[in-house]
Amino acid sequence: MSLSRKDKPLYLQIKNILKDRILYGIYPLGTNIPSEPQLEKEFSVSKITVRNAIQELAQEGYVEKGSGKGTRVIRNTSASKLSKWKRFTEILVEEGHQIQKQWLRAEMIQNEAESEPYRLFGERCLSLERMYSLNDIPYIHYTYYLTMAMGDLELADLNAQSLYELLEEQNILLDRLRDEFSVAVPPLEVEQILKLDKGTSLLKRSRYSYDEQGKVTEFSIGYYNTELQSYVVNYDV
Repeated sequence: MSLSRKDKPLYLQIKNILKDRILYGIYPLGTNIPSEPQLEKEFSVSKITVRNAIQELAQEGYVEKGSGKGTRVIRNTSASKLSKWKRFTEILVEEGHQIQKQWLRAEMIQNEAESEPYRLFGERCLSLERMYSLNDIPYIHYTYYLTMAMGDLELADLNAQSLYELLEEQNILLDRLRDEFSVAVPPLEVEQILKLDKGTSLLKRSRYSYDEQGKVTEFSIGYYNTELQSYVVNYDV
């Protein structure tokens, strides 16, 4: 796997990738992550780089190392800064599903006049495209629109850490989220990515992410194939 060309230390990039795999069920709770030699080969890095990455994961409470027993996953949920509720994908992982994410595109785009991205960000903004698979079947498609302050991003940057970590690196701190749900037929390209019949109606989620000044810094549209898996929210009372 190629790592980011940015200046972030390699061991931190690897730590973020491994943590992502844990959170999305690629490395299930109670199982071992790949051995150090396997990770050295995958990322083309030194033994000390891999060991530092694993040490970071252990300090954050995701894994524990056992003498002669490998490195075992002991936690697969993250603490959200924005909400005490668990993320939708975390609920699916806890139920035994495996989630894979794939970044498809990252580029500056020209917004169409009178569109929501145009209203929020003006003529140009950064656009990202991502697809989630559920147990190897295409399930969710997201398109993200972000402020130009993010600058140019490469897909390797996104593979090495989460989108919200990248926002924080740019001192773009999110204060609250607003989700709007509806039912809609997705664009043709989304139908093709999700391998749907033409005209299939999906759950559509529009998300507005606000900074501490109340300004929208990220707008996203997600399409969920709820025939494959319902959208789930758990509430603790």
